[in-house]
Amino acid sequence: MSTLRDLAEEHTHLRPADIDHLHRIAGDWQLLSDLSFADLLLWVPVDADGTFLCVAQVRPTTAPTAYQDDQVGRIVGGPEVAHLGVAYSQGRIWREGDPVWYGDVPARHEAIPVRLRSAEGEAGEVIAVVGRDTNLSTARTPSQLELNYLTTADDLAQMIADGTFPPPRHPGETTSAPRVGDGLVRLDAGGKVTYASPNAQSAYRRLGYASHLVGEDLAALHRRLAGDPLDGTEAANGILAALRGEAPPRREIDARGATMLTRALPLMPAGVPIGALVLVRDITEVRRRDRALITKDATIREIHHRVKNNLQTVAALLRLQARRVAMPEARVALEESVRRVASIALVHETLSMSSDEAVEFDGIVDRVASAATEVAATEVSVGMRRRGTFGVLPAEIATSLVMVLNELLLNAVEHGFPPADEADEADETPVPAASGVVPAAVAEVDPAVRPEVVVSAHRFRKMLHVSVTDNGRGLPPEFDAERGSRLGLQIVRALVTGELRGTIELRAGATGGTEAVLVVPLARNAHEGRSQG
Repeated sequence: MSTLRDLAEEHTHLRPADIDHLHRIAGDWQLLSDLSFADLLLWVPVDADGTFLCVAQVRPTTAPTAYQDDQVGRIVGGPEVAHLGVAYSQGRIWREGDPVWYGDVPARHEAIPVRLRSAEGEAGEVIAVVGRDTNLSTARTPSQLELNYLTTADDLAQMIADGTFPPPRHPGETTSAPRVGDGLVRLDAGGKVTYASPNAQSAYRRLGYASHLVGEDLAALHRRLAGDPLDGTEAANGILAALRGEAPPRREIDARGATMLTRALPLMPAGVPIGALVLVRDITEVRRRDRALITKDATIREIHHRVKNNLQTVAALLRLQARRVAMPEARVALEESVRRVASIALVHETLSMSSDEAVEFDGIVDRVASAATEVAATEVSVGMRRRGTFGVLPAEIATSLVMVLNELLLNAVEHGFPPADEADEADETPVPAASGVVPAAVAEVDPAVRPEVVVSAHRFRKMLHVSVTDNGRGLPPEFDAERGSRLGLQIVRALVTGELRGTIELRAGATGGTEAVLVVPLARNAHEGRSQG
């Protein structure tokens, strides 16, 4: 189904500012629908002959819907939309007419013109119409709650016609809560409560106010109830701002271990401030869960931070031991262990700064690649380059993958490019015609070719494809990846096939050098389920 913007741009000549205003209405009109006990349909004129297109629809959560089928995208003309034409052409709310039938459902039609006010605050022309259609099949004598809902809905409908509803949205603010059913309080022009729904009364009781709200000065009550005087002052100022016709941001009030979210909306039909509407919601349990999650996240980050510190301590001890070892082979082995431990510590360092168990892996790869060129035991200056993006990876994949890439990058730098003296000797060595392998000296005979290692990554169908390619000497004729005795390659194979449950292939590059190709599944649970099945 096309979006509101797509439909409006395809079928109408509305300006971008007009469409943005319609989006704001559709983002906030669940409030009006619930207060009205009615479906709301947003209609825009298609042409001058009275044809209208429905670009958005919302159903009430407080009453049965008048439409079982979705109306978005429907184009209607003629007598069926005559009420829309009156509201659009005359710029007034249409409430006349007899009930109509949709199948076996009787419904009452209303039409509310939509205006967009100018930057100077002047009411502009009508750009659309909101159809308010009420299912009459369950009609009965309304209760006090329903009468207050309907009265408030009529005030908001008039504000839509005036161009003063919905109010501007504050940055970062959502429209999800609170809703009408969570708790509603209506204030008069002096800020006194004229009606409070039972849910609203219960929410204030959680804060410690046991008396009836009707007749109370709500701003003063917020100031008294709040546990923090500053929060109480801000909550009270929000009520006063709504009474002045402004739209303050949502506020939270904490008192006696309970938390209540409030949203204050001005009521000013025909431009006359008559009071305010305050929606409230008890979010005590929500905030308690939030605090528990924050504590858990902080604990996990602290664990990663300590693991990183411990790994760095282990690396430092290995480095000290390497300096005291006389055997060159033992010293090299210890230095390789230092690099492997440091690469794991790098992942935990990133996780200690993350809000979840996932890391942005590109930065880790760049740091590992830079370290590989600095610590590699080679005299050749090798450039490193990354192509593509790894994206965000879960911790269990990132920890193993960084070790694999660390080994492959070090192998490429240390064994892919021979020192200059070896290259000179190889230049004088005849090339066996039947060997099928080009020696390193031939591959690097052009001094203009800069030694380089490229790490490439892309995602395809929940698989991560990674390649490490160099333009060095290439693989020796007798090379066998499966039977190789080097510890680094054994670690790579074990991690890729075991921990990562992926595949790895070492092969000659298309234009010389060596290429290591990894394919790693990203959907770990789904992969394990297939393996077990």
